[in-house]
Amino acid sequence: MKRLLGGLAGGLAGGAAAFGAALAQENSWNGPVDGDIGMLPAASKLAEEVHFFHNGVLMPIITVISIFVLALLLWVVFRYNVKANPEARKFSHSTVLEVIWTGVPIIILLGIAFYSFDLLYKEDVIPDGKQIVAKADGATTDFTFANDFPPSRTAAAPKHVQVFKGTAAGAEGLVHGRDYTLAGLGSATVAVKFKAAPAAGESIVIRVGRSLVGPTKFLGLFGKDNTEIALAPTMTIKAIGYQWGWSYAYPDFGDFEFASNMLPEDKTTPELYRFEVDNRVVVPVGETIRVVTTARDVIHAFALPNMAIKIDAVPGRLNETWFKADREGVYYGQCSEICGVRHSAMPIAVEVVSRPKFEAWVDSQRALAGLEPMFGAAPEKFAAAAADTAAQ
Repeated sequence: MKRLLGGLAGGLAGGAAAFGAALAQENSWNGPVDGDIGMLPAASKLAEEVHFFHNGVLMPIITVISIFVLALLLWVVFRYNVKANPEARKFSHSTVLEVIWTGVPIIILLGIAFYSFDLLYKEDVIPDGKQIVAKADGATTDFTFANDFPPSRTAAAPKHVQVFKGTAAGAEGLVHGRDYTLAGLGSATVAVKFKAAPAAGESIVIRVGRSLVGPTKFLGLFGKDNTEIALAPTMTIKAIGYQWGWSYAYPDFGDFEFASNMLPEDKTTPELYRFEVDNRVVVPVGETIRVVTTARDVIHAFALPNMAIKIDAVPGRLNETWFKADREGVYYGQCSEICGVRHSAMPIAVEVVSRPKFEAWVDSQRALAGLEPMFGAAPEKFAAAAADTAAQ
């Protein structure tokens, strides 16, 4: 029975996840498609976890409940109709039945809460993970790092440390217990002890923190663990909503600011109308971005479905959220709080580019604001980056 239940749970989760992934692949341009019933393609680990929660947890529960209720209704219709049961039984209640139909929903809700509360926490709290990069010399087997987090956030378990080995072929994730062990977890200094010394010249990347995001094993038993430690933000974007558009500022790069408004219908394609803007938000790929929101007039909401983020922009109040894009591209969102007659004319467009292109863009924006270049980019670098972006 245990094996049967395990296979059934794994099959439901795997089937639902595969169904969701197939739907997501249809949206190759990262935006919505007419007639589609799936969520937009996930472009971050956080979004992948949201998809897993929907496809692997909620959908199987909803499906089983729906089938059970339908079967129960059909059984009542055919078993207790006037022809099959001309004389109704006279009783008022059943204690056992009432305990069951009260207790089972509670258990189901507790199971859903196990995933949803954790997910809500991850979306609400800015990650604080850190990354240490060392170069191997071919002889050293122990690499230490400072476990200098607040007491409630220290690395205290093997899952709070992830180790990668970088070679010419790319990064390789190492396995705790097989490739290395950890000493000093929970203390001020933690050591990563390799079973064999990494080759000279190899990069050793150690990620530390409790900010674990991404889909994990279903019920902790089935499937693959795709979690990663989210690093602390490398930059902040201020998003300010107004009727009816957005303005953005980059305080870490000189606090330059620009407005972003929906392009008129005659300035874009029919497919991008109501999605495209005159000035996109530009961020580097693979870096954690903090987004601070507020508004000038009424309540707006900054929503980016591909990153699974949505947060209100309230006048006189600062809210914050975060995202980390795992791949380059252009991702679209909308204001998701009814804010007036032109509420539908407040699109959000975020362009994710490589770090060199992002630096070139920052210097170009600083030049427009009358500031000196921050990264020393030459004018031809601006042109090359602009040409590459246009080609995409």
